[in-house]
Amino acid sequence: MTAKLSDKATGQRLVKAGISEAANHKGPEYWFDFNQAIPGSQRLLLGAAGWITFVLVWHITSQMDLAPERLYPGPVAVFGALQELFIEQSFLSDVMASLTRILVSFSIALAIALPLGILMGSFARVDAALNPLMGAWRYLPAPAFIPLLLMWLGTGDTQKIALLLMGVVFFLIIMLADVTRQTPKVLIETAKTLGGGRRIILWTVLFRHSLPGYVDTCRQMLAVSWTYLVIAEIVAATDGIGAMMMRARRFVHVDDIMAGIVTIGVLGLLLDTVFRLIYRKSFPYLGRGHS
Repeated sequence: MTAKLSDKATGQRLVKAGISEAANHKGPEYWFDFNQAIPGSQRLLLGAAGWITFVLVWHITSQMDLAPERLYPGPVAVFGALQELFIEQSFLSDVMASLTRILVSFSIALAIALPLGILMGSFARVDAALNPLMGAWRYLPAPAFIPLLLMWLGTGDTQKIALLLMGVVFFLIIMLADVTRQTPKVLIETAKTLGGGRRIILWTVLFRHSLPGYVDTCRQMLAVSWTYLVIAEIVAATDGIGAMMMRARRFVHVDDIMAGIVTIGVLGLLLDTVFRLIYRKSFPYLGRGHS
C-alpha cells in the first residue's frame, strides 16, 4: 500500500514537472500566432502599411477605366477637393456642426443609458420589466421615425440630435446592462458580508468593476452614431457634412462626396483614438493589449 502511494506521488510530481517545463518552453515564434503581443512600433507600421495599401489599390483602380473619372475619382482628386472645401467653401463650419451633433446626442444617450444599464444589470426585476421593451425598440430602424420627428420637432438641430439619439440609446442600454451583469458574484457577496448596502455596492463594486467595460462599450457605440450622421443631415439641413454631400450630389461632384466620407472616417478614427487613450491611462492595470 505504501509503495503504491509512493508511486502515485512520484507520478504526480513528474506530471507537474512536465507541465511546468511545457509552460516555460518557448517554441519558434511565427509571424501569425495566437494571442501574440507585438510592440507598439510594429503595430503602427502595420497600420500604416494597411492604409498605404488601401490608397494604392484605390489609385490603381481609378486609373483602370472601370468608371468615368468624374464618377470614380482617385485619391489625388479627392484630397484636392478636400483641400478646396476647407480653404474656399468653409467646410470647417460643416465639420464642427456635425461633430457637435454627434457629441451632444451621444452625451444625452449616455446620460439615459448608464443609470438604466446599471439598474438592469444589477436587479433582476428591473431587467425583467425593461429588457423586453428595450430589446424591441433597438430593432426599430431610427430613419423610419424621420417623418414623425420632422412633424414633432421641425427641421432644426433638435430633430437631428433626436434621430442620432434614437439610433444608439437602446443598443447602449442593453450593452451597458450586459457589462454590469458580468461583475463576479463573489465581489457582491463579499461586500454584503462586510455590511455594504445596495447604494454602496452599486457604486463601489458594480460601477467601479464595470467602468472599463463601460468605456469600451461607449467607444464601440460612438462609431454607430457616425453611421447615422448623413441620414440625420440629408433632410432639410443647411450645414453639416451630410448637407455638404447632398449639395455635391446635385451637381455630381463625386470628389466632394468622397471627401466628406473621408472626413467622417478621419473624425471617427480620432475619437476612437481618444477613447483608447482614456482606457489605457485610466486602467493601466488591464494591460496594453486593448484593441
